[in-house]
Amino acid sequence: MLSTADNEKLTRVGPGTPMGDLMRRYWQPVLLAREVAEPDSDPVRVRILAEDLVAFRDTTGRVGLISERCPHRLTSLFLGRNEQNGLRCVYHGWKFDVQGACVDMPNEPEEFDFKHKIKVVAYPTVELAGVIWAYMGPAEHRPAEPRFEFTQQPDSHRSTSKVIEECNWLQALEGGIDSIHSSFLHRKIGEGKGIGVDGLRAEATKGRLDVEPTNYGYRYASHRAIPGRAENYVRSYHFVMPHIQIRAAQLNNDGSWFKFKIAGHHWVPIDDESTMVWRWSYSLDAPLTEGEKDERGFGIGPAYDPVTFRTAANPRNDWLINREMQKHDNFTGIQGVSAQDRAVQEAMGPIVNRPREHLGQTDQAIIMARKILLAAIRTVQDGGSPPGVDDSYYHLRGIEEVLPGDAKGLEVLADKMFARVS
Repeated sequence: MLSTADNEKLTRVGPGTPMGDLMRRYWQPVLLAREVAEPDSDPVRVRILAEDLVAFRDTTGRVGLISERCPHRLTSLFLGRNEQNGLRCVYHGWKFDVQGACVDMPNEPEEFDFKHKIKVVAYPTVELAGVIWAYMGPAEHRPAEPRFEFTQQPDSHRSTSKVIEECNWLQALEGGIDSIHSSFLHRKIGEGKGIGVDGLRAEATKGRLDVEPTNYGYRYASHRAIPGRAENYVRSYHFVMPHIQIRAAQLNNDGSWFKFKIAGHHWVPIDDESTMVWRWSYSLDAPLTEGEKDERGFGIGPAYDPVTFRTAANPRNDWLINREMQKHDNFTGIQGVSAQDRAVQEAMGPIVNRPREHLGQTDQAIIMARKILLAAIRTVQDGGSPPGVDDSYYHLRGIEEVLPGDAKGLEVLADKMFARVS
């Protein structure tokens, strides 16, 4: 059971909070590069870790991420003009570069100009794999760049999308690292049962979880006994601090390989009660199909808006649950794998009251994540470096296989879970 105090500590992410300070020690994905595709294109609002910011690509192609508020009269720089290597406030013309420095103050006579004294908050950015990443922590603790394996693949072999979830980041993360739920929440029934690995997951509903701490978080394997066979369906994962899961996507329902494909999520806090769910996948052999690369893929849900990153299914319309579909087609009556995840996580409320939970053996990954996060908070408070701020996660892969019933997945799959081993 998690105490009320620890639940509060893990879920609040604003500036100066324990979790907020921890989150700011890592690179965060903040934008798809297409949102600021061209130099001097329109600025974009960004809300992350309870901070309101504006992103823009300047004339030379650099991406700035600065405070939304103009320090003069505090209006929004989102309204600003992106021109000649700076964002100019439309109220009185103050202009700011990608480092946040005020470079022009045209409303003040020359003898009263004080632009050299003015600077807005600005965060460093890097552009990798079609994503703009930002570091929001102390400059002296800036970590290694976020070169996950997916960022090193060609455009033809990778896909990235994002969608807004209306709940706290931690329940979204915990939904993702909870392996056994896919045997229920995402189960198909009736005609079409067994597409992909759904047949194995739907048949093998009881799981044994093995979790092993690492220097980036932990790795874990879920073993599901396949009825009528002396074998287990074993799926391995990595949890990378502070909010990342890397998982497998490789088997057909008969256990044969169809593509060496790996996928993952970043559950990035927008604020205490909303989350940006980043989803990425990549192939190491055949290029992804257009369907696999489509941002609306992976069951984001009906009527997905690639500009607002919201879907038609939401808490106010009960996620468009269809009771007839629930009887005859799928376990939930909700369309889309991602939409099903968001529904059960959002239905817990904005921030779930964890002291009321009753956890079991299949919740070991969730329990371990909480312990690691709380320990990392203490490490940062004591002046140390938390796990996963180096390059230790660059080579991680999720693997799934059908193994003999007595096999230990983390031992058998150990070499394959690291990209440096072919």
